[in-house]
Amino acid sequence: MEWFLALVLFALAFYQREKLRTLQYRVESLEGAIDHVLALLREGKGADGAEPVAPPEPAKAKTASVPVVVKRSGEPAAEPVAELPPQPLAPEPEQQPEEPARRFAFDFEELFGRRLPIWAGGVTLAVAGVLLVRYSIEAGLLTPSVRVVLSFLFGLGLLGGAEAAYRNAERVGDERVCQALAGAGLATLYAGFYLAGSQYDLIGQTVAFLGLAAVTAAAIGLSYRFGLPSAVLGLVGGFAAPALVGGEEANLPLLALYLALVTGGLTQTGNRQRRPWLGLGALIGGLGWGGLLLTTGGMSGVDILALGLYFVLLGAVLPALLATEKLERPLRLASAAIASLQLAVLVDEGGYSALAWGLYLLLGGALAWFGWRKAEVRPASAMAATIGILLLGLWPVPPEAGFAAVAAALAAIFAGVPLFHLHTRSDQLVDRLSAALVPLALGITMLLTFGTLDNDSLGIAEALACLALSALPGAAAWLLWNREDAVSLASNLTSAAVLAALAGLCVLPAMASPFLLGAIGVGLSLLLRHRLQETLPLAAVAWTAALASLASVPASDALMWEMDALVTGTGHTNLTGMLRWLAGAAPFAFLAHLERDGLRRGIAEAVAALAAFTALAQLLPPIALVWTATAGVLALRWRIPGRDMAMLALVAAIGLWAFLPLVDWTGAGAVSLAGEPFLLASLPSLRSTLGHILPFAVALAAVRISERGFLKSPVALGWAALPVGFVVLHVLFKQLFAIETMTGFRAAGLAERTVFEALLLALAWGAAKGFDRVPADKRVATGLAILALAHFAVFTLFWHNPLFAPQAVGPVPLANLALAAFAVAIAGLLSLRLWHPRWRVWIDALVMATATLGAITLLRQAFAGSYLPQLPMSQAEDLLRSLVGIVLAVAFLLIGSRRAERSWRVGSLVLMTGTAIKVFVFDTAGLEGLVRIASFVALGASLIGIGWFYSRQLRSEPSPQ
Repeated sequence: MEWFLALVLFALAFYQREKLRTLQYRVESLEGAIDHVLALLREGKGADGAEPVAPPEPAKAKTASVPVVVKRSGEPAAEPVAELPPQPLAPEPEQQPEEPARRFAFDFEELFGRRLPIWAGGVTLAVAGVLLVRYSIEAGLLTPSVRVVLSFLFGLGLLGGAEAAYRNAERVGDERVCQALAGAGLATLYAGFYLAGSQYDLIGQTVAFLGLAAVTAAAIGLSYRFGLPSAVLGLVGGFAAPALVGGEEANLPLLALYLALVTGGLTQTGNRQRRPWLGLGALIGGLGWGGLLLTTGGMSGVDILALGLYFVLLGAVLPALLATEKLERPLRLASAAIASLQLAVLVDEGGYSALAWGLYLLLGGALAWFGWRKAEVRPASAMAATIGILLLGLWPVPPEAGFAAVAAALAAIFAGVPLFHLHTRSDQLVDRLSAALVPLALGITMLLTFGTLDNDSLGIAEALACLALSALPGAAAWLLWNREDAVSLASNLTSAAVLAALAGLCVLPAMASPFLLGAIGVGLSLLLRHRLQETLPLAAVAWTAALASLASVPASDALMWEMDALVTGTGHTNLTGMLRWLAGAAPFAFLAHLERDGLRRGIAEAVAALAAFTALAQLLPPIALVWTATAGVLALRWRIPGRDMAMLALVAAIGLWAFLPLVDWTGAGAVSLAGEPFLLASLPSLRSTLGHILPFAVALAAVRISERGFLKSPVALGWAALPVGFVVLHVLFKQLFAIETMTGFRAAGLAERTVFEALLLALAWGAAKGFDRVPADKRVATGLAILALAHFAVFTLFWHNPLFAPQAVGPVPLANLALAAFAVAIAGLLSLRLWHPRWRVWIDALVMATATLGAITLLRQAFAGSYLPQLPMSQAEDLLRSLVGIVLAVAFLLIGSRRAERSWRVGSLVLMTGTAIKVFVFDTAGLEGLVRIASFVALGASLIGIGWFYSRQLRSEPSPQ
């Protein structure tokens, strides 16, 4: 009982605190206004800050400004300019004084002298009644019956005093007197019924409960007469009454009826008295009691009916009737959610019976009804739909007919009603989304409950149900077609398409899913063909359908066969697989044709091309597949220009087939750079080269990217085709000599390298000159020439130099492979000198070094035969090397003189100097007699002749600036 009184006191104190704040603010505002007016009067101005003016007559306009004459006692009055009638000084309504800042003010007499005593007196009287009864109990003065009667008499007496104070309000002069007496009387009557029913068992708990209910009804009724205290007591006491009487066996229907009456009465009272917090508190109390009632268990059909109606009242009816502005939407949403959850628990407790489901559907219908009358209630209906669908999914082992009936009712209430709002154009966003999501959620729940897409006996029924559900978002999309809400239109189109797809999957095998989804994707693309560029949501619908159709292709047991055909080739014709991939690619092909956005169109082209390549892989062997794709690239390049991303996709697919042969060639080439001979067995097979690498090179050469959405200017991929084409040429060339063993490599390795370098140099000259329709390209020519020289330097000079490696140069002196190899190298250097004159000095140095090394090689062949390292060098050969050096130095000097190029003359001096050092240091050391003298004579004569010739050459040339 103490907690009940504490709640009453707290409510009264809170109410008085708010009233005190309001009154304090008003008093401070009035004081500030008066101070402002007085300050202006002291300055000689009016209340509005202007010069004082005569107050206007009721029926006249304002006069001119007139000075105010104030007469003091004991002084002669000055002659007034005009007589002013006595008028109170106050600011005009349009020009209120600025509101002063609120400040804390404490009036002890106002608070403790006038306000608190009255309320404290009322509370004291209520406590006095309780204490009087308690005292009589402890002292044993009165019997329980007399005590209870006295408490009733005391409470009724307080109510009578309140009525007397109310009727004599003019004499009392304060309405709080009657409010305090009424509150104390009601609290005493609550206590009396509590004692009579729970403490002494004088009247039984049913009678006590009815008595408490009567007191609650009286409190609600008296709140219209006496105000706040009665309403607060009705709120607190009304919901405390069931707990006060207690009882082991609760009568749920009666208790639900009582709580419904209390909640409804308090809500209506709050609306009438403009106290929305009263209805809010009633709803909170009612929902709280609803949760407690659900814990009783063992409910009969009557109990379920009573509680279900009670939850419908609290979840739909009362929140819709509650008049509040600040918390209207969240309050209704929360009430609907809590009531829906409680009804869901009730449905579960009731074993998902028809009665329990009917009550939940009644809640949905009530929310739909009030949502039709008040649009603010519609989010609450969406909340109830969510909970209802979840509850439907939790139904354990539902009967087919019962499940279908409940699902149909949920669809009609939570999707059909929003569809009606769409038809009448009174819809909100929640209606448009409900029309899209509720049928989709119901369809998925049905399939999850009875088996996801299983081909069972329910397949046809499930398909028909999904088709029926798809009609709801389909109709909503039709109604939204000409509106600007693209998101809602996209949501309903997606929902209808998904349900239609689920309907087809219920009766079709998994192998046929690409045909179904591809048809839906194509249909959506055609339907939205004029609106793909408007908004992103509508484009996303078509793209999502296309992705779903393509993703459904591998979603079957045929995936391994089809992927194996794509990777390793097919040995048989898989016409079904080809058609499946074509069906999956069809929506992307339509999007590639319909899209105008560069990025999206390019992606659609690429995906369609890859899917078409995979489809052809189910029908064609690998080489035919790759060459067919190459033909497709050529056709796109010259017949359907602008499809750059499709060409790139096909090139990428072809490149996947060429990847492994290219890896084999690259690996063997890397090993050859380390000195290992590049034998025929290390190369890709001729079949792979012509069937995979060559079409890849052709496709790369044909591609020319000109898509404006990606690049500012067109870019050709012919440069990328050059290294791939080089691989093809290298493999084909290696077939000519067919070197498979080390013996063959020693016999024909130098010849193979020389011919290969000569072919590269010939191609370089062809690129430099150009052909009929191919323009000359010096960059390509330079690259090929450098490649030939690099090949000569790495393999002929470094790893496999015939001077120290067993490489056959031929048995004939001079006319052998050594001369040809060095001649090709010198020709390559001279070609670069011709195409790039700026490199002349460096190239001349390389030409002289190469020629010197070639001459030494030829001299060695004259003494050793075809394999140069097999015989040691003789003294005569060594002397002839010096002679060769002198002859070459003279030749270089003549060339430099004739061409007037200093680089050749410098090279001549360098070679002559080196030869002289060799003769003096090495050659003459082993000679004696006339041979030694002849060597020195020849060397001296050569040096003198070169010096004389060189000096004359310098005199004949003009000195450099």
